[in-house]
Amino acid sequence: MKLRPALALLAALAVPVAMSTVPAAAAPVKTLAAPDIPVANVQAHLNDLQRIATSNGGNRAHGRPGYLASVNHLKSKLDAAGYQTRVQTFTTSGATGYNLIADFPGTDQNNVIMAGGHLDSVSAGPGINDNGSGSAGLLEVALTVAKQGVKPAKGLRFAWWGAEELGLIGSTYYVNSLTGTQRSAIKSYLNFDMIGSPNPAYFVYSASGQPSGSAALQTLLQQGFQAKGVQTELTSVGGRSDHAAFARAGIPVGGTFSGAEGRMTSAQAQKWGGQAGVAFDRCYHRSCDTTSNINATALDRHTDVIAHAVYSLIGASAPSTTNICWRCPL
Repeated sequence: MKLRPALALLAALAVPVAMSTVPAAAAPVKTLAAPDIPVANVQAHLNDLQRIATSNGGNRAHGRPGYLASVNHLKSKLDAAGYQTRVQTFTTSGATGYNLIADFPGTDQNNVIMAGGHLDSVSAGPGINDNGSGSAGLLEVALTVAKQGVKPAKGLRFAWWGAEELGLIGSTYYVNSLTGTQRSAIKSYLNFDMIGSPNPAYFVYSASGQPSGSAALQTLLQQGFQAKGVQTELTSVGGRSDHAAFARAGIPVGGTFSGAEGRMTSAQAQKWGGQAGVAFDRCYHRSCDTTSNINATALDRHTDVIAHAVYSLIGASAPSTTNICWRCPL
């Protein structure tokens, strides 16, 4: 986070009526509930990002080799799962930046649900909570959609942004690169930036002051936590993360957040079981933001809510053949 304040069943019954046949109506498509995302899989992605940072000077920052290695690593997994990926380049601070965009194949590109988060770290450390956590959660949800062979009623697009830590550069560049028609095709954008903080909060982005349609996203995310028995609080993230460019373009936005440098109150500690008077993430933007800086319970809950929101918004239905996807990784 930037430092600034079905199997689809078809039946056609031929019945003779006046020398003709009348087909029966198709059976309703079975809605597919979001699965429980195994947190161990998300943690495995974080371990990968940690290894990349360790092998590349200790960080995954814009303009550094660890960032491009992170992009290539995620792209290889998404390509193997059958996503249509592309890497968008831009230049800032004298270096090339990269956005990774992944579209689920065969979906409606005129009616797109989008979920994303930034992939870069600060130069001080590997950025495993900020924002390896959101990046890994999004990746595992994307891979799960492919493994299940989900049939979305709407377009589904995931994104991992570059140079967020330098001022939301990658996401802003992406939104500004879209034509008016392409922007209007994006019906909502969900942002996940820091979801595994060690002294975790369960914040949902407030829809107040955001584009029309954001309130429905706020409610959907709150319901996802409520189903897990987790109380939430609303937070105004303002311009601190990558939803900002989408909001400026009039696209409904939402997201979840486990907290950064702010300190947990006594009431929040009683609600969530954390430590009052302690930062949600004491390693925020520091070298200690490693895999040891992750609360697995928070990571698990927030990732499950990502899946809940994505599956609900795309109108997920069961596949024609279960457990089939394009070139699925084992």
